[in-house]
Amino acid sequence: MLFVLAGLQAKHFIADYLLQPRWMIAGKASFTSPGGYAHVAVHALGSLLILVPASVSVPVIAVLIIAEAVAHYLIDYAKARWSLKHPSDPARRSYWAAHGADQFLHQLTYALMLFLALWDAGAT
Repeated sequence: MLFVLAGLQAKHFIADYLLQPRWMIAGKASFTSPGGYAHVAVHALGSLLILVPASVSVPVIAVLIIAEAVAHYLIDYAKARWSLKHPSDPARRSYWAAHGADQFLHQLTYALMLFLALWDAGAT
């Protein structure tokens, strides 16, 4: 299960920092823009690639991926909306507070996903 946690964290880094073009970032503040949905799809695919080799059952994988997609979208949407109302730049503490809160919530999502994967495997 350590593979699952490390894999989800690596996937998060790749999806959020390496595979996220400007149009995805710009689309997170609107429910009608495809950017946020495309970004979540990248995360869902990455999570699928982590959970399948970990022998998590198909029904639990489906629940985890759907729940992660919804949570990830809403976390990113909230941060994007907050950032529009409270513009900041990387030289300010407020920027890093918002960024850190966003990343913390994503990591809590992965902790819950790991717990549910362990529960599915009968390890809890």
